[in-house]
Amino acid sequence: MKSMLPESEYSPIITASSISAAQRETASRGFDFIIINAPLSDDIGLRFAIDCSSSKSAVVLLLIRSEIHAEVYDKVFESGVFTLPKPLSPQDMKTAFRWMKSAREKLKVFEQKSVSINDKMQEIRLVNKAKWLLISNENMSEEEAHKYLEQQAMDLCLTKRALAEGIIKEYEG
Repeated sequence: MKSMLPESEYSPIITASSISAAQRETASRGFDFIIINAPLSDDIGLRFAIDCSSSKSAVVLLLIRSEIHAEVYDKVFESGVFTLPKPLSPQDMKTAFRWMKSAREKLKVFEQKSVSINDKMQEIRLVNKAKWLLISNENMSEEEAHKYLEQQAMDLCLTKRALAEGIIKEYEG
């Protein structure tokens, strides 16, 4: 399987012979793709696959014996784990890799949106904190503090976030 993954597209390629070794690897670094060729020496890997798909930004593929594929699929599909029955052809594997790459690109878009939303939420918190510091220390109303922040940001050519951080530093030391 490793030979099917060109180093130029999939690098570094880390292999683990057990679920516990794979858990150590995923705890120490992030992965875009996790392929589990079940069963491994210490476990079939269902819980690991579900955990990686649910809590990390990795796309997970679980390769499972065809006799139990349907049963395993029913247990993991809601967590976003891809499954394929074994044995499979090299062409099937290449197709799976393409699907995984598409899914990873879609995840990246959602991650970027999430970061953007978190940044905006952080900025709102900082601006509100600065506003309340102005209200309590400068006896301004909320509306006056809001207008003051907007006007100062424009006058000083600063972002509201940078201005808020300066006000917080000024009043909180």
